[in-house]
Amino acid sequence: MNNVKMNNSSVPLLEVKNISKSFENVLALKNINFKIGENEIVGLIGDNGAGKSTLIKILSGVFGPDTGGIYWKGFLQKNYSVTKAKENGITTVFQDRALTDQHSIWRNIFMGREITNFLGLVNIRMEKDESLKLMKVKMKFTSKFITPDTIIGNLSGGERQGVAISRALYFDSNLIILDEPTAGLSLVETEKVLNFVKDIKSCGKSCIFITHNLFHVYPVVERIVIIDRGEIACSYEKSKISIEELENRMQEICRIK
Repeated sequence: MNNVKMNNSSVPLLEVKNISKSFENVLALKNINFKIGENEIVGLIGDNGAGKSTLIKILSGVFGPDTGGIYWKGFLQKNYSVTKAKENGITTVFQDRALTDQHSIWRNIFMGREITNFLGLVNIRMEKDESLKLMKVKMKFTSKFITPDTIIGNLSGGERQGVAISRALYFDSNLIILDEPTAGLSLVETEKVLNFVKDIKSCGKSCIFITHNLFHVYPVVERIVIIDRGEIACSYEKSKISIEELENRMQEICRIK
């Protein structure tokens, strides 16, 4: 049996317990305890080198932890992998690697998950029709110049994030991990992405929003976790801390370095 149930009356969607990870002589993560509940949006904040990327890759099955356990809906995940993460419904949107720029919107949405007809051939018409529905309902694209045939590389940064997030929702992902989704975007484009994150919540799904920018993540999350030098420095319910107090706390953490 690959999964072992944890004994807990309040079971998170995903939880890691006492996770550590080293690369040669560098300790990237140390005794990380982190969880996210059903239909919860959590912000994971930290500077470059804080350990965010390593934690993402462990949650998505790219790396295995040296110590500690990964639990999905209360079950300890043995032999955890990228395949197992996908089976659990975890989708990771890595920064700048979520989509193939030279392909169209519809090809990106269904790449690797094609709709086929009774002959086993790709049903291009249906894929385009489904893409158009997504564009109107989820992505809220209103420009007549953007169609399912539009090349991804011709879209703005915010629009590309919208395609990636909408694709994850279309395939019923339970947890969407966003890696710096607003990095390098204008205020208008950032607002678009934040609206897409709100849509994740309204669809009943969960999201880990990873960023180094407190002001981008604060408006859309319910809980904020700060990671620093491979350790969880603190965690706050947003309802119990103002953005000014949180900013001061982050500055204190930085001064301790």
